[in-house]
Parts: sequence; structure tokens; C-alpha cells
Amino acid sequence: MKKIIYSLAVLLLCGSCSDFLDTIPKDALSPATTWQTESDAEKFLTGCYRDWLWGEEFFFLDCASDIGFNFHEEGSGYQPTGNGSLTAGATVNFYNFTRIRKVLTFLDNIDRIPFANEAKQKDMIAQAKIIRAYDYFKMNFWYGGVPIIALFAGGDEAKVSRKTEAEVKQYVYDEIDAALLDINATPAARGQVAKGAALALKMRSALYWGDYQRSLDAANAIKALGQYELDADFSNVFTLAGRDSKEIILAVQHEKNLSDEWIVTVPNNGDGGWSSLVPTQNLIDLYEMSSGLTKEETGSGYDATHPFKGRDPRMAMTVLYPGQDWASSYNGVLNTLETLLPDGNKNPNHPSSAANSSKTGLTWAKYVTPIEQYEDDLYSTSTCYIVFRYAEVLLTKAEAENELTGPSTAVYDALDEVRTRAGMPPVDKTKYATKEALRELIRRERSVELAGEGHRRADIVRWKDSSGKMVAETVLNKPLTRITGTINYSEPDPELRAVVGTETEQIEPRKFVVANRYLPFRQGDLDKNPQLEQNDGYK
Repeated sequence: MKKIIYSLAVLLLCGSCSDFLDTIPKDALSPATTWQTESDAEKFLTGCYRDWLWGEEFFFLDCASDIGFNFHEEGSGYQPTGNGSLTAGATVNFYNFTRIRKVLTFLDNIDRIPFANEAKQKDMIAQAKIIRAYDYFKMNFWYGGVPIIALFAGGDEAKVSRKTEAEVKQYVYDEIDAALLDINATPAARGQVAKGAALALKMRSALYWGDYQRSLDAANAIKALGQYELDADFSNVFTLAGRDSKEIILAVQHEKNLSDEWIVTVPNNGDGGWSSLVPTQNLIDLYEMSSGLTKEETGSGYDATHPFKGRDPRMAMTVLYPGQDWASSYNGVLNTLETLLPDGNKNPNHPSSAANSSKTGLTWAKYVTPIEQYEDDLYSTSTCYIVFRYAEVLLTKAEAENELTGPSTAVYDALDEVRTRAGMPPVDKTKYATKEALRELIRRERSVELAGEGHRRADIVRWKDSSGKMVAETVLNKPLTRITGTINYSEPDPELRAVVGTETEQIEPRKFVVANRYLPFRQGDLDKNPQLEQNDGYK
């Protein structure tokens, strides 16, 4: 199923954004009628924010990795990207200059307006530059070099050749640094980007490109702002009630009945959802035991028959697993393992029951729980998907510090803050005493803490193993499978209700080759711009 009505997506840094949403963007009107007053500039900037960030994209991005799955073979392109069958005709598409065109128009015209406060004008320009920098960052990371468009002529897409990856990266860095000189420390109006979000983009882009000192500097600068902190409740951050959490640096903000988002693509069939975006057993396998031992370590207590028992508390707060208490299910127990329920009726949540049932037997808990918050309406919600949050800052600080200098108090402290908030023990400094050992822990922490938030594909293509291979070459070159088993309804402990067998069922074969580090350009974009050269491996 494909979403055909798109809401106005704007960004929340803190507080409500209803008055910002009430503003009607003027990005489609002629310059002669719009560039008269400061209000016109504000409304055009609002238009630059329109559909800038698509909340579901973060779940979709994880479907292009080992920890997520999307069953749509056509349309979004995430299934072929995840299983390695991507081509110019079947791929994720991040190549888009729509917002860049709007930003260029904004920057070309804002000087026509006399501002009473020059700082306000500079802040608006800085916001526009961050919007543009984010788009170039995303395109450059996934395509390895794209055109830099300085001017759009007429209605045709600019037909220019690609810049190198290094050139575009430097352009992104320069845009972010320029914006940081003038952007407000706090939002000038509800829903606008401010310094924390600009620094978060600086931090993430530098980390993705392996510029650890730049990334660390940005993470430290965010911390120094004193505006953000971890929420005491990990789950709260992803609920409607937690939209104002101080952990959130930037989120795609929606107001029900004003600029609706939907959540229907995430829940399982039995709850009226589509199961378009689901986690995998690979993610479950990444979680440590609650003791801090990995499930593979001697003495961990891991029981393959009851794989959900005694795990990192974040597992149950991130993934809905079979056996879990779930009010809408038979006898209040979530069952995705058996085709029939105890009353003899067909189980709507078994992977084989319907196209809309989760093919992995798992469902994201993030944003979904408690499902009662949506009042039986999964199509018109105030879901606010998070773009940047403070936990990412701490994990970035840990990774960058470790890569630069190895184990240190700063690394351990950052990790401990994230772990203990979730109910996990502090890092065992004896076990994780070397850069290499700590690197594996940091990668695991990042994978489970940020699961479902769109980082995993980027992480596994940027991370290298001890032999220099991309991690993706290992984790994506194996079939995607799901567990099989039964549910023991008489068992009072949710973690023990799933009785898992030794056999697994294949969901799909998967492969990953080195060329898949970069995505192919879609054929339509190649046709529009004859100077746009296709990436190696897809020609």
C-alpha cells in the first residue's frame, strides 16, 4: 500500500508547533507578490520545511539493513535495497532537488526585504542552509558524489555533472559551519531549526564520513548548550506524551487534524496495521543479557528455547515479541508463532495469515506503544518521528573518542549514561579495556539503542571489520529468517511464554556486494540529466 496524501511536516525542537503549522507557506507564489515583508519571508521559509523530512523514512532505512524488513517488492525500493537485488529500476531514491530549489529561491530573494532586525534575517538564512546541507549530506553519503546546483533555470532539472564525494562533503561542512555562525541558540519560532539541530547535523555527517574530531567537537558543543538530557524513561521519548522530552533535539512534528501523520504502516495485522516496516530476529540477537553479558558468553544464562528471557530491557521497549502482554490479542498474549489460536480461529498475526501480518513475527514497539494513545485511529495521528536525540550525542561521543584515543573515562561515562538509563549495568572496564573490544561494545550499543531510527544501514557500510571489510558484507550476506515455535498461554512470565524450536523459516535470500555501498541512480533521473553518470556496479 502506498501513502498518497502527504501531510505538512515541520520540525520540533521544543514545545508545541501549532502556530507554526497554522502559517500558510508561500513557496508557490511569484516573487513579485511574495517578497514584500518579513512575514512573506517567514512563510516562504515554512515552505522550505514542507516535506523536508519524512518520519517513516527512519524505519524504512533500517529495512535496508539486517535489523529490518519491508515486504513491498516494488514502490519504496527498500526491500530490494535490503536484499541486494537493487537496480536503477528498483532502489531507494534519495536523489531529489525539490527542497534545494526552494532554498535557492529563498536565498536569492530574502535580501530584497528590509529587516528591522538583521539577526533575524541571518537566522532565517542559516535555517535554510541547514535544510539544504541535510539534503546534500544524505545524497552524497548514499550516492558518493552528486551535482551541486547553484542556479535552477526554467522548469528543468539542472543538467550538470557530479561533483566528487570529497567536494560535496566539503560543501556540506562549509554550509553547516556558516549556518552555525548566525543560527539562534533556541528556535525563533515553534518548529524551526536552531543551534542544537545544526550541531547534530554537523556531528552525524562527520561521524558518517569518519571525521572523528569534527564529530566529537560537535557532540561536545551540543552537551555544552545545556539544553538536552536523557529522558529518565526510555520508552517515553517515543510516545505522544513524550513529544516535549528534553532528550529530543529535533523531530518531525505533526498535529492531529492539522498536519496528520500516520502510524498504520508499523503495527501488526491484528491491530489493523500493515506490518510494512518490521524488525528482525537479527536485532533481537544483538541485545545483551540483562547482566551485561552477550548471549554467546559462557555463564550468560541464555536459553535458545526462551530467547526473550533476561535480555537488555531496551529489547521489550523497542520490539513487540511473541509471548508479550498485548491487550488486543487472544487472552491478552501476543502470538505470532502459531497459525491457529487456542479457540481454533485463524491467528491474524501469524506471518502466513495475511499480507499485512509481520513476516518476521516481530513488530516495532517504538512509537506504537501504548497503542491506546492513538484512540483506534492509526491513519490520523500526532506521531512525531525523531531525527536527532541526545542519546545519539552520547554514543557519537563514545565512538569518536574511542577511535581517536582509545578507552578513556569520557568513553565509559558516555556509554554508562546511556546504558544505566535503560536499566543495564555500567561497562565492564576490565573486559572492554582495549580500543578493539570497546569498539565492538560501542557498535552494539549504538545498534540496539538507536534501532528503528534509521542508522543501521549507514553504520554497517561505514564500519569495517578487522580484515577491512564492510560489516554489511557479513551481516547482509545471509538469508533473513524467523524463529518458529509455540506459545504457552499458562505461563505467567511473558519472557517465557514463547517456546522456540530449532528450525527457522526463510523470509528471503539476501546478498551484499561492495558496489552496494552506494545506491544506483534511478533510470528516470539518468534520463533527465544525460551528464549524471551511474554508479559502478549498476551500469
